[in-house]
Amino acid sequence: MKTKPSRVRTTLCSLAVATVLGTATAPAAVAALNTAQIIASAVSQNCISWRVSGICYWLFCTPFGCKVRTSVKVTHFIPQTVVSSYVAPGGNPWQEMSFVSQTAGGLESAVTSGLSGVSAGGANPADMKNPGQRKSAVRFKYADAIGHPATSLIGGSIPGYSCDTAATPLMPYFLSTLDSAAWRTGVPESLYPEALVPGQREIGSQAAANMWGNIYPRSGFISQTDDDKASAVVAQRVADIITRAEQPHVYQVLRGNRHDGYWPPGEVTENTGTRNHKWQRLAPHMTQSCAVFPDGSYTAASDNNEAFALWQPYSCCKKRGQKFLGSTDI
Repeated sequence: MKTKPSRVRTTLCSLAVATVLGTATAPAAVAALNTAQIIASAVSQNCISWRVSGICYWLFCTPFGCKVRTSVKVTHFIPQTVVSSYVAPGGNPWQEMSFVSQTAGGLESAVTSGLSGVSAGGANPADMKNPGQRKSAVRFKYADAIGHPATSLIGGSIPGYSCDTAATPLMPYFLSTLDSAAWRTGVPESLYPEALVPGQREIGSQAAANMWGNIYPRSGFISQTDDDKASAVVAQRVADIITRAEQPHVYQVLRGNRHDGYWPPGEVTENTGTRNHKWQRLAPHMTQSCAVFPDGSYTAASDNNEAFALWQPYSCCKKRGQKFLGSTDI
């Protein structure tokens, strides 16, 4: 193998920079987010977290006999989607994509005309889970999940040393304006045990004094006084939907197909550390690191519109034979 692993981390990061004209680094804060800034933000060794994770074994046969060959198994994160949370139609802080949800606005208008009582507010299942506590401010958020523009630059950029991504750049995986019936009513998820039983499917915990909000029902309504935390919970709900199949929502599934020498990520699940996902803040404060929610205190955007990049881990190894025999993790 000619490529030295010590150089791969730097190479993976620098590939994203090559596509950005005149943008070498991302600003600390952005009033409006654009595609060039999002691509530049992917130049983060902290988020990519590239490492050698094992050895793969392949059976290689020729007319003269067979032998076992090995290849390096690597694991690293890839930016999958940009998840935006905003308060008005067309409010997506990603400038070039703000028109996408607006295009679907006609369908939402038709749906909400029949849900006038619900869309303005109503019984919030977050309060139903804690009937003895004081009610928090109920907020409504629109949300979009669109393929990260740098997903193919980080994924599969170096054969044998980086893994192919399952995401498609600029692909709309979720638009709340197309999912208005479920996104505004919480039906049927407001009747699920996860939405009614305290302690189930929640970001953070009451015991640790860092309770941010409940995942279910996965709708645009959330009971949270801190708008930044509300945006983060909504983003987590969207990621929860799109990484699972057959959910009662209108969306595009984002899941890779596992095959020999290729292990795509599983479903996004909260409170599991960085094992299956992590988030990078893009707007209003762009960071060069990734973490999971809850990730501390941040000032909410002045317009209450925020954006996050969803990163997930992939493992893979280069094919060096006709038959995959297995792998050993280190």
